[in-house]
Amino acid sequence: MTVGVKSYERIIENLHDGLYFVDKNRVITYWNKAAERITGFSQKEVVGKPCSANILTHVDHEGNNLCKGMCPIAATLQDEKLREQELYLHHKNGHRVPVLVRVSTLTDDNGEIIGGIELFTDISNREATELRVKELEKMAMLDNLTQLANRNFLEREFKARFEELRRYEVPFGVLFMDIDHFKNFNDTHGHDVGDKVLKFIAASLVSTSRPFDIFGRWGGEEFVGIIKNVKKKELEIIAQRVRMLIEKSYLKTNGQKLHVTISIGATLAEAHDNMETVIKRADELLYKSKANGRNCLSLG
Repeated sequence: MTVGVKSYERIIENLHDGLYFVDKNRVITYWNKAAERITGFSQKEVVGKPCSANILTHVDHEGNNLCKGMCPIAATLQDEKLREQELYLHHKNGHRVPVLVRVSTLTDDNGEIIGGIELFTDISNREATELRVKELEKMAMLDNLTQLANRNFLEREFKARFEELRRYEVPFGVLFMDIDHFKNFNDTHGHDVGDKVLKFIAASLVSTSRPFDIFGRWGGEEFVGIIKNVKKKELEIIAQRVRMLIEKSYLKTNGQKLHVTISIGATLAEAHDNMETVIKRADELLYKSKANGRNCLSLG
């Protein structure tokens, strides 16, 4: 039995993973439905444009912009080697999405290379996040704007984590985060754009978190992360990744690319702590980050 061309096209178009083709000049020639779903960019917005035009703005774990250098698909077009790499793409709404990309060459019937193929899989905890949002909605513990846990839920979560720490010695850390110069940003660009910034930062926090960590909106432009079962070094790595990914993200509005940064205070909870003392310590560390020039982490 042979499979017709139409059947192949239907299979490719309905893949769960994002898929796109580029020609030898890295101009995008095909973009499937999953690519639209994962990135927020429609086929019309990307086909015919070079992938180096910062549409997806791939960054690696260190925050290097791969679109400005040797991205996986450019490297494969050069040396013809298959590649697999975890990185973060830019969603149309501004936040970062962690993906696993697989890259290979595209050849014609004679075996000549005519372009490249990139298949990318969303490796964020989307299903767990959607379930959590539904549960929070039921309990009226959801922040309506950001779709994160609200302060009431965070306070309950703190009680549970301290109980776990004291009874079973399961450690946890706290990230206290604040958007830098957010009042000036609101005054300059308006509250509607400010709301979009709050939403894209919230989406970045969720998409790059582990399934058992909790991020919520503490109030205004302040966010709190409750990071379970970590040591000091692990907490630092998680906090720096969050800070870096937000720094490397942007929101497009009225033809402008708008960037924001966050300052973070991070600390491990101790058995003698309670919610008030651990938040106070994290808040003091946050203001240390502000005093040190913002867009940085203070750990203590």
